[in-house]
Amino acid sequence: MSDKPRLRFAPSPTGYLHIGGVRTALFNWLWARKTGGTFVLRIEDTDQERSTPESVQVILDSLRWLNLDWDEGPGVGGDHGPYFQMQRLDTYKRFAEDLIGRGLAYRCYCTKEELAAAREKLKQDNPKAAFTYPGTCRHRTDQPDRPYVVRFNMQSVQRESTTYKDLVFGEVTTPNSAQQDFVLLRSDGIPLYNFGVVVDDITMNINLVMRGRDHMVNTPPQILLYEALGHTPPQFAHLPMMLAPSGEKLSKRHGAVSVGEYRDKGYTPDAVLNYLARFGWSFGDQEIFSRAELIDKFSFDHLGRPDGRFDARKFADVAFEHLKRSELTDTESYAGQVRPFLKARGLGELDEAKLRAAIPTIRERARTLIEAADAMDFYFREPPVFDAAARDKFLTADAVEHLEMLAGVVQAVEPFDQHAIEQRVQALLQERGLHIKVLAQPARVALTGRKVSPGLFEVIAVLGRELSLARLRAAIELARGNAG
Repeated sequence: MSDKPRLRFAPSPTGYLHIGGVRTALFNWLWARKTGGTFVLRIEDTDQERSTPESVQVILDSLRWLNLDWDEGPGVGGDHGPYFQMQRLDTYKRFAEDLIGRGLAYRCYCTKEELAAAREKLKQDNPKAAFTYPGTCRHRTDQPDRPYVVRFNMQSVQRESTTYKDLVFGEVTTPNSAQQDFVLLRSDGIPLYNFGVVVDDITMNINLVMRGRDHMVNTPPQILLYEALGHTPPQFAHLPMMLAPSGEKLSKRHGAVSVGEYRDKGYTPDAVLNYLARFGWSFGDQEIFSRAELIDKFSFDHLGRPDGRFDARKFADVAFEHLKRSELTDTESYAGQVRPFLKARGLGELDEAKLRAAIPTIRERARTLIEAADAMDFYFREPPVFDAAARDKFLTADAVEHLEMLAGVVQAVEPFDQHAIEQRVQALLQERGLHIKVLAQPARVALTGRKVSPGLFEVIAVLGRELSLARLRAAIELARGNAG
């Protein structure tokens, strides 16, 4: 087995990709990238009633959008495939037969009806007792020609308890009396969770299992299986849970919980990862991290045990910080991420130079990429869409003279940049004894169609001389028409 960490993320393709699952994927990915280890993506598709190819694609697309690249798995390949459990049924059968052959597992022919009758009898005899499989088939030597499941033989375990050292929770001990002869393989050859996971982790050389603490109940039986199969268990690290504000398990009724919803809301991938990383992990008082910082600073000694409660407002604030800070989302990255939202507004082909110039003018205001696309719409839409109330209020006969003054500056000023335009306009206003407010609002509406926009001189510089002049002249004509 490799000395470097081999970690895996193993989602079930039964719907959307939950952000709680993404947090697990993120921590595994961070440790693999920090240590030079291997991050494996495995699809646990044994729930045939709910697993769909569409859900598999959602998982792959979501991880790709988040830039959580995997080293082995679907679409990448690797030496330990296949990476879908339903393509590994022969492997599970082989491991089960090995356990049966050594008396560590056995075939159980009990029917569902027989087990149901046994449960009902126990309920009648002792209503408070919890049913455990009584080992009916444990010592059978015949092999009738009928369906069977494979069960683990707990009587083969010699010690009274199972102990392991969790990298987050420390030493954990569970009495083996808490385990019954649990099922390994169903009658159709599909493994139950604990058996499938252990076989996959063994054959894929996984040596560190990092997952939510809700899986701690599965760890003792899995350790027993590792030992029965002659393998050293991996290290385990169980992560605190992501809970709803009420303390319940986080679900759709508490708001958006799928990766796709946050993508569609206009959050950036790094913002999503930043927020999720702070669930159960900390680094002093720092709240905002770049991806490179997360890789560099992530460690197990900064993982906590308490569960955390989801805070949609804080999530939004983190997303805003990632858009606002150029060191986290540079202009090139911002342009690439906002472009689909602009095109979704019907803006088609965009002037890329103008897009890059426009971003700094709205960066401090737009909290999401959707808001950014809305704020930049007027730069690319010709003519801009007018706010009717703003147009009627500000594009009046009184505004004509001031708009013509600004048009004269735009036409003649050199160099054509924000600073020079502002200086020239301020000088003219001072010469004529005018306040900037008599010009600013009509000009803003003329150039953007809105009463709220980035700074006037920023807007003119981004639009450029020709387009600014064209919009000012159109607004002048509109204002003259309104005079009548």
